Amino acid sequence: MTQTVSATGVHPTALVDAKAELDSSVSVGPYSIIGPNVKVGAGTTIGAHCVIEGHTTIGRDNRIFQFNSLGAIPQDKKYAGEPCELVIGDRNTIREFCTFNIGSPGDNGVTRVGNDNWIMAYVHLAHDCMVGNNTVFANNTQLGGHVHVDDWVILGGFTVAHQFVRIGAHSFTAMCSLLFADLPPFVMCQGQPAQARSMNFEGLRRRGFSPERISAVKAMHKALYREDLTLEQARGQIASLTEKHPEAEPDVRMMLSFLEQTSPQRGIVR
Repeated sequence: MTQTVSATGVHPTALVDAKAELDSSVSVGPYSIIGPNVKVGAGTTIGAHCVIEGHTTIGRDNRIFQFNSLGAIPQDKKYAGEPCELVIGDRNTIREFCTFNIGSPGDNGVTRVGNDNWIMAYVHLAHDCMVGNNTVFANNTQLGGHVHVDDWVILGGFTVAHQFVRIGAHSFTAMCSLLFADLPPFVMCQGQPAQARSMNFEGLRRRGFSPERISAVKAMHKALYREDLTLEQARGQIASLTEKHPEAEPDVRMMLSFLEQTSPQRGIVR
């Protein structure tokens, strides 16, 4: 069931376009503006003074705090009004003053946010960013266009990622990290530009990784950062880890897939 401005949860001062599709359980705070191509799923709450526009689809049970701008056109001079999209999944928390832009025709035309993400204040997602599930973006995280962030990533405050950078699952950035290269899965980094410091062992323990899987991640770290190997040599050594650590086969496969997609020009955080 969808409703527009007459929905019970819409504040009288909010402006909701008659063509917008809001589930009847959605609440909209004072002075918020919702455009004609917006769809919002059940249980989502939208705070005061938000602007949600463009071809934006928002799933269920999201908490969108006050003063957010979602679905504005990309900050890309090549954009010429194409009907690109912003798609947000379920159960995300989006704190104050975030800006998420729609995609661009130079990519697949969609900026996408998955499920169960915790996104703090002043976060910027540029056009065509892809964010997975269960991530944490601390205050003032800034992503350039086409950045991909995999599941369970934690980005420290004031982290900045250059356009087209990929950030692997279970990785972690310290405050004020600056990423010009791909950050492999499990890696903790810090610096400007960012440098690898360790692996996210504590995060893996909290997520239920077994000692065997954590041992395999330690061996990956050693191959990538401790043995003075080329990236190709490190990939070969990582591939052999499944013989000693069969339980870690999905982790090894994920790391190898990530490294195979890294361009020689961009490389990985070292």
